[in-house]
Amino acid sequence: MNGRLQRLAERLEEPLLVTAPANVRYLVGFDSSNAALLVDRERVRLYTDFRYAEAARAVQGVEVVQTRRDVYGALGESLEGRVGFEATHVTYARWETLGRSGSELVPRTGIVESLRAVKDADELEKLRRASAVATRALERLVEQQPWSGRTERELARELERLMREEGADDIAFASIVAAGPNGALPHAHPGDTKLESGMLVTIDWGARVDDYCSDCTRTFAIGEIDAKLREIYDVCLRTQVESLSAVQAGMPGRDVDLVAREHIDAAGYGEAFGHGLGHGVGIEVHEGPVMRPESEDTLEPGNVVSVEPGIYLPGIGGVRIEDLVVVTEGEPEVLTHFPKELRVLE
Repeated sequence: MNGRLQRLAERLEEPLLVTAPANVRYLVGFDSSNAALLVDRERVRLYTDFRYAEAARAVQGVEVVQTRRDVYGALGESLEGRVGFEATHVTYARWETLGRSGSELVPRTGIVESLRAVKDADELEKLRRASAVATRALERLVEQQPWSGRTERELARELERLMREEGADDIAFASIVAAGPNGALPHAHPGDTKLESGMLVTIDWGARVDDYCSDCTRTFAIGEIDAKLREIYDVCLRTQVESLSAVQAGMPGRDVDLVAREHIDAAGYGEAFGHGLGHGVGIEVHEGPVMRPESEDTLEPGNVVSVEPGIYLPGIGGVRIEDLVVVTEGEPEVLTHFPKELRVLE
């Protein structure tokens, strides 16, 4: 077994059926839309169908079991005894299928995800590279002025092209470019809105490098903006800087979130900050730990989290500023190196 599988095996009370594709990739490096791992303390079996079987045989330390295309159906005929399954990934219909042989299925949550939350040195280096690729792409996009007159969609497509040109294997997620009033939508979809003088424009983007994601957000001004927009930018920036200082090992996620929430609330914009402060980033762009009011997570060295306060005013606009940071024993390591001070573009 590799080190990740060994650490997982040590935590198990019974064999665990791993079916979430991201978890399979993390544990054995196998990328497939139709695969499952059955991990126990003595052995690891990798189930997949003919299309992926040859690639599966190249995976070290696993026993490959080739099944028909209906992997869940095949598992449902062969599982024995007490078996844990990933409750957040297995649908009810698949649970019924898995239980056909009469095995005792035990719902388990967060076992592999808790391992993924703490990155090793190799993972951290991949995340640094993904962040560097994304930063270089945005730097090049900013050089392509004027932005005024271009649409959100045009800028998003160009940014994604530049990320690939800078070395991204893919984008980490669909880029957000939100101009003017659209900036009040945290997950706005780039459309035909043209950038004009007096607008704020929020860009949330990320690159995928060697299967690891980056995640960053910056907000720009197009020409001169009014006092209200400048005010919410300044509040958001101060909040983000204060929040970064709270990202320390041993801090509960909800307490880091509270630092940001109290700062924005004191400025009179508490109701305009409706999402959590941040989340883990790794193989997936949203993973543990999380920093939001209901979080039960505690930060520990090796966590990589986003720190992204935002202020959203319907009909007016919005601001979000986000860095990707590594939790360490001391000061957090900020992976995002694009400046945060408000930049005015043409």
